[in-house]
Order: sequence, then C-alpha cells, then structure tokens
Amino acid sequence: MIVTKKIVIVEDDQRLSDLLREKLTRFQFDVVCHDGSSDLLFLIEKESPSLILLDVNLPSFDGFYWCNQIRLKTTCPILFISARDSNQDQVRALENGGDDYITKPFATELLVAKVRSHLRRSYGAYAETKEQAIICEELILYKKKLLVEFKQERSPLSYKEANLLELVMSSYPEVVDRKKILATLWDESEFIDENTLSVNVTRVRKQLNSIKAPHQIIAVRGVGYRLKVGEP
Repeated sequence: MIVTKKIVIVEDDQRLSDLLREKLTRFQFDVVCHDGSSDLLFLIEKESPSLILLDVNLPSFDGFYWCNQIRLKTTCPILFISARDSNQDQVRALENGGDDYITKPFATELLVAKVRSHLRRSYGAYAETKEQAIICEELILYKKKLLVEFKQERSPLSYKEANLLELVMSSYPEVVDRKKILATLWDESEFIDENTLSVNVTRVRKQLNSIKAPHQIIAVRGVGYRLKVGEP
C-alpha cells in the first residue's frame, strides 16, 4: 500500500500556488493550499502535513514568524520559497526553524526533487529508525529530531539549542566550560559575543519552561553553564 504524503503550500500568489499544486499532485502528493492568512496554524493542526512549502511575503505575518509558530506544532520539513534572495533572509529562515530555502524563480523539477529528498530523509530510506535519546532526570532530548520532552510534553528546538542542551545534560551536574560551548555551537574562527550565547541560553530556558520541566540552565560566573533540577 502506498502512503500518500500531505504537503501544505503557504503562498498568496494564487497562480503559483495552483501551479505547484498541479505539479506535486502529478507525483501522487496530497496537496493543500493556504494563502498565509491568520488561520494558518489551525490548518496546520488540522491537516498534520508531512512537509510545508512556505513563502516569506504573506498577508498577515511574514513567513519567518509563521515558521517559528509552526515549529511549536510540528517538526515536519519546512521549505521556504521566496523571491527574496539575500543571505540575511536565508539565515533568518533557517534560524526560525526552516530546513531549506529555494529562491524564486525556480524550476519546478528542482522543487519536486528537494521535496522528495526532504521526505526521504524525514520518513523514508534515510530516516533514522531508532534514535538514542539523552536522558537526565526525566528530561529527554531527541537530538536528531530536535525535540525535548518531559513527562510526554514536547517542544521543538533549533539545531544550536539542541547542541547546547546536549552539552549541559551530558555533563549534569557539572559545569560546562563556556569555551567548550562556543567551540561546539559555532565555528572557532567566528567571533561570538556574550550576548549571542546568552540569547541561545534564554531560548532553551523558555523551551524547558514551556514543557513545565523543573530543569534550569544556571550561569556560573566566569566559568560557563550547568544544568540544575528543581529550585535555584
């Protein structure tokens, strides 16, 4: 039996949306189109797509905002499709939870190839059948899936957030040296200021709070960070 993958196209250009739906339907995908208006999250929850194609310029909020919000609902691949071709836009897309960025105009054959590639990696021949989880006092990190879980409550993570959480969980209850964190999360040749690291720590703290985990990332002045369970 062939399992049809559902794709949601978030695009306010009706002509392009129809074109992509027609092309993807030929490859036996179940396609749902949305114009990016305010009820998008409701649609995502209702349809539970296997993959999302997401434009940047949308009527209510931009694609970066929507991607960040969608990541609270699903970990499925999100591919941006946009006429905005600056490096900054592509970086923002990835940092907000996107998996790929395709610049308009593009060949539909290339789009289909990328869609199929991401689906294979997420669900097919290249997908991990079993992932070794990192567990610390009931907190579970699925690094490859970019998910953290506590008592069946889950929250998605960015790549850097998952790496940071892995470091402090693996070292619990010891302190992780700040230099080690920087070397793991960023290229050693790249200058990173204290604020950049602090922003990532704050994001992980918010994710832990969202799943009501008693785990906290504590700053140890002049040394680095450590994981603590319970009250500070």
